[in-house]
Amino acid sequence: MNITLSTARLNLELVKLKDLPHIHELHSLLETDRYNTLGIPDSVEQTRMILLDWIAAAEAEPSPAYTFSIRNKETGTFIGLIALKCGNAKFRIAEVWYKLHVNHWRQGFATEALREILNFGFSGLKLHRIEAGCAIANTGSIKVLDKAGMLKEGRKRKVLPLKEGWSDNYEFAMLEEDWVGSCKSRQATKQ
Repeated sequence: MNITLSTARLNLELVKLKDLPHIHELHSLLETDRYNTLGIPDSVEQTRMILLDWIAAAEAEPSPAYTFSIRNKETGTFIGLIALKCGNAKFRIAEVWYKLHVNHWRQGFATEALREILNFGFSGLKLHRIEAGCAIANTGSIKVLDKAGMLKEGRKRKVLPLKEGWSDNYEFAMLEEDWVGSCKSRQATKQ
C-alpha cells in the first residue's frame, strides 16, 4: 500500500524499512522517551521488529493501523512519526499518536501533521471519532492536541507506566462533526 499525505511543509508517507535508522534514533532519545510507554529499544533489531509490524499492519486488509514518517517537504529531513490505530469498524473509531525528534519541537510540525492525519481519518477513512491520550505533565503534546482542535474529555488516573512512575493520562477526542465545523471555520477565516 502506498499512501502519501501532504501539507504546506510536510510529507507524510507510510513507514518503510529504509526509515529504520531514523526511527531507531528517535526511539533512543531520552527526551522523546520521557512520556512514552514503548521504552528505549535494546537494539536496532528490536526497532526493526516494531517497524516490520507497522509495515504489515498498513498492508493488511482492512488495515488496523497506519504509521507515517513525517518529513520536511523541501529537504526530505526525517522529523518524526505519526500514526492512526483503528478500532472496531462498527464504531468507526481510531486513536492517533505521534513522536517528533527533539530537533523539530516547537515549530508547529506536530500540529500540522496531526491536522493532516485527522483529515485522512475523517475524510479518507470516514471515521466517526478519533482519540488521543497524553501524560498530564506533557505540556507540549497537550498544546498540540488543543491547537489541532481536539477536546479534552477526561483524565485517567495512574494509567501510564513511565520511567518517573505511574502517570495520569488526559483523554482527548474529536468527532467527525467537530472536524467538519473546524474546516468551515478555517475556510471562513481565509476569506
